[in-house]
Amino acid sequence: MSEIEILPRRFDAPESQALIRAALADLGARYGGSGDETPVDAAEFVPPAGVFLVAYLDGRPVGCGGWRSHGEDGDAAELKRMYTAPEARGRGVARSVLAAIERSARDAGRKRIVLECGDRQPEAIAMYTSSGYERIPNFGYYRDEPGCLSFGRTL
Repeated sequence: MSEIEILPRRFDAPESQALIRAALADLGARYGGSGDETPVDAAEFVPPAGVFLVAYLDGRPVGCGGWRSHGEDGDAAELKRMYTAPEARGRGVARSVLAAIERSARDAGRKRIVLECGDRQPEAIAMYTSSGYERIPNFGYYRDEPGCLSFGRTL
């Protein structure tokens, strides 16, 4: 079994952007449009305000995700752009990235992590709920859209 290596990368780095484009294409296939219109700035993922991680299998980038600051008090992080390439699914990539994101946010002093998801992502919903995430009131760009699901957990 290949070892998963997870490394911090700039959000706007070519490897990061290739995975993000794939993530948006996947979301677009599920929901239509560009996949996600949520405003995102690469600067939001620069420590200490956030981080972006890329997962590698056999040296190939196969997954990503990051967190950015959420809310006014500096206690919360928002999970963004979680994605695993189809050929790497079922190998623990997403769970490894999620754990690394949570560690990073905790190490940066965040006490809570939240995320926005859609009801057409059953795999993601199953992973988040099995990882201790619970439904919270909707927030963010899609909070009033049908099918928006928001989750959170204490770190």
